[in-house]
Amino acid sequence: MTEKIIVAGFGGQGIMIMSKFLSCLAVATDRFTTYLPAYGAEVRGGTAHCMVIISDEEIYSPLIEKADSAIIMNEPSLIRFENRIKEGGVLFLNKSLINIKPKRNDFKTIEVPFTEIAQGTGNIKCANAVALGAYLAYKKIAPEDKIYAVLYKMLDGLSKEIIALNQKALEEGLNYGLPR
Repeated sequence: MTEKIIVAGFGGQGIMIMSKFLSCLAVATDRFTTYLPAYGAEVRGGTAHCMVIISDEEIYSPLIEKADSAIIMNEPSLIRFENRIKEGGVLFLNKSLINIKPKRNDFKTIEVPFTEIAQGTGNIKCANAVALGAYLAYKKIAPEDKIYAVLYKMLDGLSKEIIALNQKALEEGLNYGLPR
């Protein structure tokens, strides 16, 4: 199994955290991984994207020409990365902030209102956790016990309220109703 993922959005949307989570999850499930972040000059509010590869075999390059999956959090990122999704791939689209449709129809598009769901959990900043949950529920790349173990490890040292908020957002994504 090899899964090539592009995660993209504005700086401040948790793009790097989502990507780091996916890489940590790969390690927790005894797989190989690469993590290649890229930031715009502005950081918060600028563009940010990351390429993550998860594989059962050694990975020779962290660059992704064509992604199996893309998690896209805003319109500029959709415009920039739509052509980097392979035919038959999957696009996870933040329906809350993206008002345009992809131009291509040779991949599956899953529209989820990540930002609205996060707002309903109590903090809009948890949209990334909702997106992760939706992606993980659909792609089934790891068992839930490993997903939660990585979540708790990454949030270790933060307040109980922040941990609970992120757990709730992740669960909302996992339980959004996507086919599992």
